[in-house]
Amino acid sequence: MPAYLISDVTAKDAAAFETYRTRATASIARYGGRYLVRGGPIEALEGQWTPRMIVVVEFPTLDQARLWYRSPEYAQALAVRDEALSRHLILVDGISES
Repeated sequence: MPAYLISDVTAKDAAAFETYRTRATASIARYGGRYLVRGGPIEALEGQWTPRMIVVVEFPTLDQARLWYRSPEYAQALAVRDEALSRHLILVDGISES
């Protein structure tokens, strides 16, 4: 069953953000993840939530997403995260297709 990583991101430093993004992208692919949403226009329909950039990544399973998050490859991206961005990050379980 797929799992989804959902992030509400605010970039802080453009150069650090590009470093983070490059490292994160490579690590996500290595662990079977794929981007479904990566920025783009946001239209608020209800509530007071005003995110600046939404990123959604699909992983094959929750376990695979957790392996990625704790991986040495993603640790390289995390090394510049605090300089690059601030965010809210959640991991949610998807639903089966049957």
